[in-house]
Amino acid sequence: MEGEINNFIKVWFSVFVSLSYCYAVSKVVSKGPTRLLCVLPIVCFFIFLPLNLHSIHLGGTTAFFIGWLANFKLLLFAFGKGPLCSDSSISLGRFVVVGCFPIQNSTPNKTNPSPTLMSHLNGHNKEHPISNKSTVGQRFPVRYAVMGLLLAFLIRVYDYSEHIHPKVILLLYCLHIYLFLEVILAMVAALARALLGVELEPQFNQPYLTSSLQDFWGRRWNLMATNILRITVYDPTLHATTRFIGHKYLANIPAVFATFVVSGLMHELVFYYLGRLRPTWEITLFFIIHGCCLTVEILLKKCFSGRWRMPQLISGPLTIGFVIVTSFWLFFPQFLRFKADERAFREYAALGEFVNNVTSRI
Repeated sequence: MEGEINNFIKVWFSVFVSLSYCYAVSKVVSKGPTRLLCVLPIVCFFIFLPLNLHSIHLGGTTAFFIGWLANFKLLLFAFGKGPLCSDSSISLGRFVVVGCFPIQNSTPNKTNPSPTLMSHLNGHNKEHPISNKSTVGQRFPVRYAVMGLLLAFLIRVYDYSEHIHPKVILLLYCLHIYLFLEVILAMVAALARALLGVELEPQFNQPYLTSSLQDFWGRRWNLMATNILRITVYDPTLHATTRFIGHKYLANIPAVFATFVVSGLMHELVFYYLGRLRPTWEITLFFIIHGCCLTVEILLKKCFSGRWRMPQLISGPLTIGFVIVTSFWLFFPQFLRFKADERAFREYAALGEFVNNVTSRI
Protein backbone atom coordinates (compact mmCIF):
# COMPACT_ATOMS: atom_id res chain seq x y z
CA MET A 1 0.00 0.00 0.00
CA GLU A 2 2.83 2.41 0.84
CA GLY A 3 4.40 1.88 -2.60
CA GLU A 4 1.05 2.51 -4.28
CA ILE A 5 0.58 5.74 -2.34
CA ASN A 6 4.06 6.89 -3.40
CA ASN A 7 3.17 6.14 -7.04
CA PHE A 8 -0.11 8.01 -6.56
CA ILE A 9 1.78 11.10 -5.36
CA LYS A 10 4.22 10.89 -8.29
CA VAL A 11 1.37 10.55 -10.79
CA TRP A 12 -0.46 13.59 -9.48
CA PHE A 13 2.74 15.63 -9.31
CA SER A 14 3.23 14.77 -12.99
CA VAL A 15 -0.31 15.96 -13.64
CA PHE A 16 0.46 19.28 -11.94
CA VAL A 17 3.62 19.78 -14.01
CA SER A 18 1.81 18.83 -17.24
CA LEU A 19 -1.09 21.19 -16.66
CA SER A 20 1.34 23.96 -15.73
CA TYR A 21 2.92 23.47 -19.16
CA CYS A 22 -0.53 23.69 -20.79
CA TYR A 23 -1.19 26.90 -18.86
CA ALA A 24 2.05 28.35 -20.24
CA VAL A 25 1.04 27.25 -23.73
CA SER A 26 -2.23 29.18 -23.42
CA LYS A 27 -0.23 32.39 -22.89
CA VAL A 28 1.92 32.09 -26.01
CA VAL A 29 -0.02 29.93 -28.49
CA SER A 30 -3.43 30.89 -29.83
CA LYS A 31 -6.25 28.39 -30.08
CA GLY A 32 -6.35 26.12 -33.08
CA PRO A 33 -4.25 23.38 -34.70
CA THR A 34 -0.94 24.75 -33.36
CA ARG A 35 -2.16 24.64 -29.76
CA LEU A 36 -3.56 21.16 -30.41
CA LEU A 37 -0.11 19.97 -31.50
CA CYS A 38 1.34 21.41 -28.28
CA VAL A 39 -1.29 19.72 -26.14
CA LEU A 40 -1.41 16.29 -27.82
CA PRO A 41 1.77 15.00 -26.07
CA ILE A 42 0.13 15.75 -22.71
CA VAL A 43 -3.05 13.96 -23.80
CA CYS A 44 -1.00 10.89 -24.70
CA PHE A 45 0.92 11.18 -21.43
CA PHE A 46 -2.36 11.33 -19.47
CA ILE A 47 -3.51 8.15 -21.20
CA PHE A 48 -0.32 6.46 -20.01
CA LEU A 49 -0.24 7.85 -16.43
CA PRO A 50 -3.02 5.69 -14.85
CA LEU A 51 -1.06 2.56 -15.85
CA ASN A 52 1.36 3.40 -13.01
CA LEU A 53 -1.36 2.63 -10.46
CA HIS A 54 -2.75 -0.83 -9.74
CA SER A 55 -5.29 -0.34 -6.96
CA ILE A 56 -9.02 -0.24 -7.62
CA HIS A 57 -9.64 2.94 -5.66
CA LEU A 58 -6.60 5.12 -6.40
CA GLY A 59 -6.20 3.82 -9.94
CA GLY A 60 -9.90 4.00 -10.76
CA THR A 61 -10.38 7.59 -9.60
CA THR A 62 -7.18 8.71 -11.34
CA ALA A 63 -8.24 6.99 -14.57
CA PHE A 64 -11.60 8.77 -14.50
CA PHE A 65 -10.31 12.23 -13.62
CA ILE A 66 -7.13 12.20 -15.74
CA GLY A 67 -7.55 9.57 -18.48
CA TRP A 68 -11.06 10.75 -19.29
CA LEU A 69 -12.15 14.14 -17.92
CA ALA A 70 -8.80 15.97 -18.07
CA ASN A 71 -8.03 14.73 -21.58
CA PHE A 72 -11.42 15.81 -22.90
CA LYS A 73 -10.94 19.24 -21.29
CA LEU A 74 -7.50 19.59 -22.89
CA LEU A 75 -8.90 18.76 -26.34
CA LEU A 76 -11.53 21.46 -25.85
CA PHE A 77 -8.86 23.82 -24.52
CA ALA A 78 -6.86 23.39 -27.73
CA PHE A 79 -9.70 25.03 -29.66
CA GLY A 80 -10.53 27.67 -27.06
CA LYS A 81 -13.58 25.89 -25.65
CA GLY A 82 -14.58 24.22 -22.42
CA PRO A 83 -14.04 25.05 -18.74
CA LEU A 84 -10.30 25.78 -19.12
CA CYS A 85 -11.13 28.67 -21.46
CA SER A 86 -14.20 30.04 -19.67
CA ASP A 87 -12.12 32.72 -17.90
CA SER A 88 -9.32 34.50 -19.77
CA SER A 89 -7.77 35.72 -16.50
CA ILE A 90 -7.70 32.29 -14.85
CA SER A 91 -4.79 31.74 -12.46
CA LEU A 92 -2.37 28.80 -12.66
CA GLY A 93 -3.77 27.23 -9.50
CA ARG A 94 -7.36 27.35 -10.70
CA PHE A 95 -6.33 26.17 -14.18
CA VAL A 96 -4.74 23.06 -12.65
CA VAL A 97 -7.71 22.38 -10.35
CA VAL A 98 -10.28 22.84 -13.12
CA GLY A 99 -8.17 20.66 -15.41
CA CYS A 100 -8.05 17.83 -12.87
CA PHE A 101 -11.49 17.95 -11.31
CA PRO A 102 -15.08 18.70 -12.38
CA ILE A 103 -15.29 22.17 -10.84
CA GLN A 104 -18.52 24.11 -11.10
CA ASN A 105 -18.26 27.24 -13.22
CA SER A 106 -18.79 30.28 -11.01
CA THR A 107 -19.70 32.41 -14.02
CA PRO A 108 -22.89 31.33 -15.83
CA ASN A 109 -22.46 30.33 -19.43
CA LYS A 110 -25.04 32.38 -21.27
CA THR A 111 -24.55 30.56 -24.51
CA ASN A 112 -25.20 27.17 -22.97
CA PRO A 113 -27.09 27.36 -19.69
CA SER A 114 -28.33 23.80 -19.76
CA PRO A 115 -26.61 21.73 -17.04
CA THR A 116 -26.95 18.28 -18.51
CA LEU A 117 -26.99 16.43 -21.79
CA MET A 118 -30.65 15.47 -21.97
CA SER A 119 -32.00 18.75 -20.65
CA HIS A 120 -29.88 20.37 -23.36
CA LEU A 121 -31.44 17.98 -25.86
CA ASN A 122 -34.94 19.05 -24.89
CA GLY A 123 -34.06 22.66 -24.18
CA HIS A 124 -35.81 22.50 -20.81
CA ASN A 125 -36.60 20.11 -18.01
CA LYS A 126 -40.21 19.84 -16.98
CA GLU A 127 -39.94 16.64 -15.00
CA HIS A 128 -37.10 17.27 -12.53
CA PRO A 129 -35.50 20.69 -12.67
CA ILE A 130 -32.01 20.88 -11.15
CA SER A 131 -30.64 23.99 -9.61
CA ASN A 132 -27.24 25.10 -10.85
CA LYS A 133 -26.41 25.96 -7.24
CA SER A 134 -26.47 22.35 -6.07
CA THR A 135 -23.13 21.06 -4.86
CA VAL A 136 -21.66 17.76 -3.80
CA GLY A 137 -22.13 16.88 -0.16
CA GLN A 138 -23.41 20.33 0.81
CA ARG A 139 -27.19 19.95 0.54
CA PHE A 140 -27.81 16.90 2.72
CA PRO A 141 -24.94 16.22 5.18
CA VAL A 142 -27.08 13.79 7.22
CA ARG A 143 -27.90 11.85 4.06
CA TYR A 144 -24.20 11.36 3.29
CA ALA A 145 -23.52 10.27 6.85
CA VAL A 146 -26.24 7.63 6.50
CA MET A 147 -24.72 6.53 3.19
CA GLY A 148 -21.34 6.13 4.88
CA LEU A 149 -22.89 3.91 7.56
CA LEU A 150 -24.69 1.85 4.91
CA LEU A 151 -21.43 1.41 3.01
CA ALA A 152 -19.65 0.21 6.16
CA PHE A 153 -22.52 -2.20 6.85
CA LEU A 154 -22.40 -3.45 3.28
CA ILE A 155 -18.70 -4.24 3.54
CA ARG A 156 -19.43 -6.33 6.63
CA VAL A 157 -22.19 -8.19 4.79
CA TYR A 158 -19.63 -9.44 2.26
CA ASP A 159 -18.07 -11.53 5.04
CA TYR A 160 -21.07 -13.82 4.66
CA SER A 161 -21.06 -13.85 0.85
CA GLU A 162 -20.77 -17.66 0.71
CA HIS A 163 -24.30 -17.80 2.19
CA ILE A 164 -25.78 -15.25 -0.23
CA HIS A 165 -27.11 -15.95 -3.73
CA PRO A 166 -24.72 -14.70 -6.49
CA LYS A 167 -27.46 -12.53 -8.03
CA VAL A 168 -28.02 -10.84 -4.69
CA ILE A 169 -24.26 -10.23 -4.46
CA LEU A 170 -24.38 -8.49 -7.84
CA LEU A 171 -27.23 -6.32 -6.58
CA LEU A 172 -25.14 -5.46 -3.51
CA TYR A 173 -22.23 -4.54 -5.81
CA CYS A 174 -24.55 -2.13 -7.65
CA LEU A 175 -25.51 -0.50 -4.34
CA HIS A 176 -21.85 -0.54 -3.21
CA ILE A 177 -20.65 1.36 -6.30
CA TYR A 178 -23.34 4.01 -5.90
CA LEU A 179 -22.74 4.51 -2.16
CA PHE A 180 -18.95 4.47 -2.56
CA LEU A 181 -18.95 7.13 -5.29
CA GLU A 182 -21.42 9.32 -3.39
CA VAL A 183 -19.43 9.18 -0.14
CA ILE A 184 -15.96 9.55 -1.71
CA LEU A 185 -17.00 12.46 -3.90
CA ALA A 186 -18.68 14.16 -0.93
CA MET A 187 -15.39 13.88 0.99
CA VAL A 188 -13.36 15.20 -1.96
CA ALA A 189 -15.86 18.04 -2.40
CA ALA A 190 -15.58 18.98 1.28
CA LEU A 191 -11.77 19.10 1.01
CA ALA A 192 -11.92 21.14 -2.20
CA ARG A 193 -14.35 23.56 -0.59
CA ALA A 194 -12.26 23.94 2.57
CA LEU A 195 -8.78 24.10 0.99
CA LEU A 196 -9.40 25.65 -2.43
CA GLY A 197 -12.75 27.42 -2.10
CA VAL A 198 -14.21 25.64 -5.14
CA GLU A 199 -17.27 23.45 -5.63
CA LEU A 200 -17.36 20.13 -7.45
CA GLU A 201 -20.12 19.36 -9.91
CA PRO A 202 -22.68 16.91 -8.51
CA GLN A 203 -22.10 13.32 -9.60
CA PHE A 204 -25.59 11.99 -8.85
CA ASN A 205 -29.03 13.41 -8.31
CA GLN A 206 -31.04 10.75 -6.47
CA PRO A 207 -31.03 8.18 -9.32
CA TYR A 208 -33.46 5.97 -7.40
CA LEU A 209 -36.16 8.60 -8.15
CA THR A 210 -35.72 8.35 -11.91
CA SER A 211 -38.77 8.39 -14.17
CA SER A 212 -37.25 7.35 -17.53
CA LEU A 213 -33.99 6.47 -19.27
CA GLN A 214 -33.76 10.06 -20.44
CA ASP A 215 -34.14 11.24 -16.87
CA PHE A 216 -31.69 8.63 -15.53
CA TRP A 217 -28.81 9.24 -17.96
CA GLY A 218 -29.31 12.95 -18.50
CA ARG A 219 -30.21 14.29 -15.07
CA ARG A 220 -29.44 11.73 -12.39
CA TRP A 221 -26.48 9.39 -13.07
CA ASN A 222 -22.79 10.23 -13.55
CA LEU A 223 -23.43 13.90 -14.28
CA MET A 224 -19.71 14.69 -14.40
CA ALA A 225 -19.31 12.44 -17.43
CA THR A 226 -22.60 13.67 -18.90
CA ASN A 227 -21.50 17.30 -18.81
CA ILE A 228 -18.11 16.70 -20.45
CA LEU A 229 -19.64 14.41 -23.08
CA ARG A 230 -22.21 17.07 -23.94
CA ILE A 231 -19.64 19.70 -24.92
CA THR A 232 -17.09 17.31 -26.48
CA VAL A 233 -19.34 14.86 -28.36
CA TYR A 234 -23.02 15.78 -28.29
CA ASP A 235 -22.81 19.48 -29.23
CA PRO A 236 -20.35 19.06 -32.16
CA THR A 237 -22.28 16.05 -33.51
CA LEU A 238 -25.58 17.91 -33.19
CA HIS A 239 -24.14 20.90 -35.04
CA ALA A 240 -22.77 18.73 -37.86
CA THR A 241 -25.88 16.57 -38.28
CA THR A 242 -28.20 19.60 -38.15
CA ARG A 243 -26.37 21.09 -41.12
CA PHE A 244 -26.64 17.77 -42.97
CA ILE A 245 -30.19 16.73 -42.01
CA GLY A 246 -31.66 20.21 -41.69
CA HIS A 247 -34.05 19.28 -38.86
CA LYS A 248 -32.68 19.87 -35.38
CA TYR A 249 -34.95 17.38 -33.62
CA LEU A 250 -33.98 14.53 -35.97
CA ALA A 251 -30.34 15.57 -35.67
CA ASN A 252 -30.61 14.88 -31.92
CA ILE A 253 -30.84 11.14 -32.58
CA PRO A 254 -27.34 10.56 -34.05
CA ALA A 255 -25.93 13.06 -31.54
CA VAL A 256 -27.33 11.11 -28.59
CA PHE A 257 -26.24 7.79 -30.08
CA ALA A 258 -22.70 9.05 -30.75
CA THR A 259 -22.51 10.25 -27.15
CA PHE A 260 -23.38 6.79 -25.83
CA VAL A 261 -20.85 5.12 -28.14
CA VAL A 262 -18.05 7.40 -26.96
CA SER A 263 -19.14 6.88 -23.35
CA GLY A 264 -18.93 3.12 -23.87
CA LEU A 265 -15.42 3.37 -25.33
CA MET A 266 -14.23 5.57 -22.45
CA HIS A 267 -15.68 3.12 -19.94
CA GLU A 268 -13.78 0.34 -21.74
CA LEU A 269 -10.59 2.36 -21.26
CA VAL A 270 -11.27 2.87 -17.54
CA PHE A 271 -11.99 -0.85 -17.14
CA TYR A 272 -8.72 -1.64 -18.88
CA TYR A 273 -6.87 0.55 -16.38
CA LEU A 274 -8.58 -1.36 -13.56
CA GLY A 275 -8.04 -4.90 -14.83
CA ARG A 276 -5.32 -4.73 -17.52
CA LEU A 277 -7.33 -7.33 -19.44
CA ARG A 278 -8.17 -7.33 -23.13
CA PRO A 279 -11.61 -5.74 -23.57
CA THR A 280 -14.56 -7.94 -24.53
CA TRP A 281 -16.56 -4.86 -25.68
CA GLU A 282 -19.52 -5.85 -23.52
CA ILE A 283 -19.33 -2.47 -21.78
CA THR A 284 -19.60 -0.71 -25.14
CA LEU A 285 -22.53 -2.96 -26.04
CA PHE A 286 -24.21 -1.98 -22.77
CA PHE A 287 -24.06 1.70 -23.71
CA ILE A 288 -25.08 1.07 -27.31
CA ILE A 289 -28.18 -0.78 -26.10
CA HIS A 290 -29.06 2.07 -23.75
CA GLY A 291 -28.39 4.61 -26.49
CA CYS A 292 -30.76 2.77 -28.85
CA CYS A 293 -33.46 2.45 -26.19
CA LEU A 294 -33.11 6.11 -25.28
CA THR A 295 -33.51 7.24 -28.88
CA VAL A 296 -36.69 5.13 -29.13
CA GLU A 297 -37.94 6.74 -25.93
CA ILE A 298 -37.25 10.23 -27.32
CA LEU A 299 -39.11 9.44 -30.54
CA LEU A 300 -42.10 8.02 -28.63
CA LYS A 301 -42.27 11.14 -26.47
CA LYS A 302 -42.26 13.23 -29.63
CA CYS A 303 -45.03 11.13 -31.18
CA PHE A 304 -47.28 11.44 -28.13
CA SER A 305 -46.19 15.07 -27.67
CA GLY A 306 -47.45 15.34 -24.08
CA ARG A 307 -50.86 13.82 -24.85
CA TRP A 308 -50.05 10.79 -22.71
CA ARG A 309 -47.35 10.06 -20.14
CA MET A 310 -46.76 6.83 -18.27
CA PRO A 311 -47.19 7.33 -14.50
CA GLN A 312 -43.88 7.59 -12.66
CA LEU A 313 -44.95 4.83 -10.27
CA ILE A 314 -44.72 2.52 -13.30
CA SER A 315 -42.01 4.13 -15.43
CA GLY A 316 -39.60 4.57 -12.50
CA PRO A 317 -39.40 0.88 -11.46
CA LEU A 318 -39.34 -0.18 -15.13
CA THR A 319 -36.37 2.10 -15.80
CA ILE A 320 -34.44 0.99 -12.72
CA GLY A 321 -35.25 -2.65 -13.50
CA PHE A 322 -33.98 -2.26 -17.07
CA VAL A 323 -30.75 -0.66 -15.89
CA ILE A 324 -30.17 -3.37 -13.28
CA VAL A 325 -30.93 -6.27 -15.64
CA THR A 326 -28.66 -4.98 -18.41
CA SER A 327 -25.96 -4.23 -15.81
CA PHE A 328 -26.16 -7.81 -14.53
CA TRP A 329 -25.89 -9.05 -18.11
CA LEU A 330 -23.08 -6.85 -19.49
CA PHE A 331 -21.63 -4.44 -16.93
CA PHE A 332 -20.98 -6.14 -13.60
CA PRO A 333 -19.50 -9.35 -15.03
CA GLN A 334 -16.57 -7.19 -16.15
CA PHE A 335 -15.92 -6.24 -12.52
CA LEU A 336 -15.87 -9.91 -11.56
CA ARG A 337 -13.64 -10.69 -14.54
CA PHE A 338 -10.70 -8.81 -13.00
CA LYS A 339 -11.80 -9.67 -9.44
CA ALA A 340 -12.57 -6.09 -8.47
CA ASP A 341 -14.44 -7.21 -5.35
CA GLU A 342 -11.56 -9.30 -3.94
CA ARG A 343 -9.00 -6.59 -4.74
CA ALA A 344 -11.15 -3.89 -3.14
CA PHE A 345 -11.46 -5.88 0.10
CA ARG A 346 -7.70 -6.46 0.17
CA GLU A 347 -7.21 -2.71 -0.27
CA TYR A 348 -9.55 -1.97 2.64
CA ALA A 349 -7.52 -4.35 4.81
CA ALA A 350 -4.21 -2.90 3.60
CA LEU A 351 -5.45 0.64 4.25
CA GLY A 352 -6.43 -0.28 7.78
CA GLU A 353 -3.00 -1.82 8.38
CA PHE A 354 -1.27 1.23 6.87
CA VAL A 355 -3.26 3.61 9.11
CA ASN A 356 -2.42 1.51 12.16
CA ASN A 357 1.29 1.60 11.29
CA VAL A 358 1.23 5.37 10.82
CA THR A 359 -0.62 5.98 14.08
CA SER A 360 1.71 3.65 15.97
CA ARG A 361 4.73 5.64 14.72
CA ILE A 362 3.11 8.85 15.91
